[in-house]
Amino acid sequence: MKQLTLHDKKFELSIPYADIAKVIEEVALQITQDLKDEHNPVFLSILNGSFMFTCDLLKHIPFNCEISFIKMASYEGTCTTGTVNEILGLDTIIEGRTVVIIEDIVDSGNTLEKLINILLKKYPKQLKIATLLYKPDAYTKNIKIDYIGKSIPNDFIIGFGLDYNKLGRNYPDIYSLVKK
Repeated sequence: MKQLTLHDKKFELSIPYADIAKVIEEVALQITQDLKDEHNPVFLSILNGSFMFTCDLLKHIPFNCEISFIKMASYEGTCTTGTVNEILGLDTIIEGRTVVIIEDIVDSGNTLEKLINILLKKYPKQLKIATLLYKPDAYTKNIKIDYIGKSIPNDFIIGFGLDYNKLGRNYPDIYSLVKK
């Protein structure tokens, strides 16, 4: 589909799945090279948005690892609230282990900052951050992002796990909000 409508907003195709799949393979290759000697790292997927990225990424990771999930929320409609809430907590022991945080998109960096503060209290060996999408014009933090799939403009997007008011996560392609 070239365009779709969710609730009261129109979106147009921005990144087709074939391009997303290539980016994911590149990120997986970088992670594999960096962590091939790590013992049983933990991949920590931030729900809800990163579930599709996590699924496709881990299909390309050729070593033993654990997968865990944490749910954080900071958006209402098309805007960030500025407040990040932890909705589902971490249930995996990470002390002394390498943790790869898997994000669907990094914009302001508020979610990452809050999550890192939570994780550091659990004494991981190291934290790495992998994001499918990165908005450099929106990023306000000094946290190093280790693996960036693709930098994009500061547009509101949906698809491939990303939603607008709970709709749109199921689309394999990524769509940008049509500006009026």
